Amino acid sequence: MENPAAPSLPDAVRGHWAERWAPAYLKPYLRLARIERPIGWWLLLLPCWWSAALAAIAAGQPWPNPVHCLLFLIGAVAMRGAGCTYNDIVDRDLDTRVERTRQRPLPSGQVSLKGALVFLALQGLAGLLVLLQFNGFAIATGFASLGIVALYPFMKRFFWMPQIVLGLAFAWGALMGWAAAFGSMSWPAVLLYLGSIAWVVGYDTIYALQDIEDDEIAGIKSSARFFGERVKLGVGLCYALTVLFMSAAFAKAGAGPLSYAGLALFALHLGWQVARIDRGDGAGALRLFRSNRDAGLILFAAMVLDCLV
Repeated sequence: MENPAAPSLPDAVRGHWAERWAPAYLKPYLRLARIERPIGWWLLLLPCWWSAALAAIAAGQPWPNPVHCLLFLIGAVAMRGAGCTYNDIVDRDLDTRVERTRQRPLPSGQVSLKGALVFLALQGLAGLLVLLQFNGFAIATGFASLGIVALYPFMKRFFWMPQIVLGLAFAWGALMGWAAAFGSMSWPAVLLYLGSIAWVVGYDTIYALQDIEDDEIAGIKSSARFFGERVKLGVGLCYALTVLFMSAAFAKAGAGPLSYAGLALFALHLGWQVARIDRGDGAGALRLFRSNRDAGLILFAAMVLDCLV
């Protein structure tokens, strides 16, 4: 470790506790896990919570299993950190060519490759301990996602839509809540998963607008570059598919009016994002990307209310 006091990255939350209070020797590792950027674990967690709520609706339960929801929270933080660490290990050379990423702990020398590998193993162990609290089918479902997670960092080198692979991984929680509740898989969860994939592709296309110029120089492929001037149309189509698949999931699970009302508010939020997209405004793209946490929480709250009613 060469520079534990290096400044936080441009898209980090200003004044985050990890930057203000964490010991200097831990800060580079917390940055490696993106702790100071909590939006990532929120976006990984929300499909898990949606799935748990959808399972509760289908089963006629008054609320999603609170123990499952807590375990998903812990697991999302651990596995998002592990995924980011793995991604940075794979991308440590590419990251030096992009303005926003060249100060990450590995390319900037704040963390050694050996230290990153040890840290990855510790986070993976934490995620495993969480996964083992579920039933056997849910455990197997969780393990099935690892191949996609391992593949994702390499896709941007040759696939114009790496966000699809990211979606396959980041939306996996839409299957996990149902698997944890029922010990099996069914169409409502599959449809929710498909909708969540489209959601991930949409919001990560917005996120990728921050790097579009540097990505062109470095030869990194992304959906933002693929859509080009038609990025609003591309994101709009992704979000339309999100709402379509989620509506089908609600219908299959027997959801009530409150769930559909929440989905309508969710859809309005997504439409607002599309209307505000500006290819030349990287800071605005980051704000729109982060706003998906609020959109997802609105939908989850409506589903929980549906359970109660």
